[in-house]
Amino acid sequence: MNEIILSSACQPVVCACGCLAAHEPFYHIDRIPDFNDLVYVAEGTMYVSEGGTDYEIHAGELLFLKHHVRHCGVKEIQPGTAWYYAHFYLDEPVDAAAVYASDKAMQQCEVLPKKLSGLKNSDIEQRFSELVKYCRLRDGVEKMRINNMFGALLIDIALMKYANDRKHTLSFRICKWLDKHYNEPFSASRLEKKFFLSYKRMAAVFKEEQGMTMQQYHTERRMMIACDLLKATPLPVNEIAADLGYDDPLYFSRCFHAKYGLSPRSYRILARTDY
Repeated sequence: MNEIILSSACQPVVCACGCLAAHEPFYHIDRIPDFNDLVYVAEGTMYVSEGGTDYEIHAGELLFLKHHVRHCGVKEIQPGTAWYYAHFYLDEPVDAAAVYASDKAMQQCEVLPKKLSGLKNSDIEQRFSELVKYCRLRDGVEKMRINNMFGALLIDIALMKYANDRKHTLSFRICKWLDKHYNEPFSASRLEKKFFLSYKRMAAVFKEEQGMTMQQYHTERRMMIACDLLKATPLPVNEIAADLGYDDPLYFSRCFHAKYGLSPRSYRILARTDY
């Protein structure tokens, strides 16, 4: 309901940003703004209705309010309530479904979560506070950072829904473990000991959720790091192989060639022509 769509092709523009505190009881203003509003409550509770839907925003929670929709107070906000706010403009795609389906658009779209909780003393709270400080500056050059800072904040808020959805899944936890152990040979027995599950069970869940096998994921991770090392360092191929946990440099080269159709040395030469 009244969702705000964030597109990679559009930069948000902050028109007002600040921090307020209530010193006496009051109701949220009744208005139909031409801007979107992000509200984060640091202390107390705020009460606001948007288009007939009532919201309570407690400490550590944020809420997005959409432009051209009526916002009004539904309950008295008590003294001691403190909050950050950012009013912003954002050009949203007219047809988000079409953007998602079009490769030519070269855009990525994410629906911003209407409300998020559990943000007290979080990175989001700290960055919102920093944003408010920048908005108080008079230096025009420094103020140029504001829209970029806010855009990055919105991206991380949008992606938090995936973190919350994924962080407890088995395949995500396996991915995180494989990421840390990319420089070691793949071991089914170590995975079984780590996650207290049979390899067959883990393999079935991982393939269903990630679309590849655990060994394929492990190899993909190693090959990506190999590409970075070939492009950014002068390390010999045999040292890169050793750093990635390959005992046999020739086997590493065969794996690399199978993935990219080039030897590691040829890849390094070709990559340097791009710079």
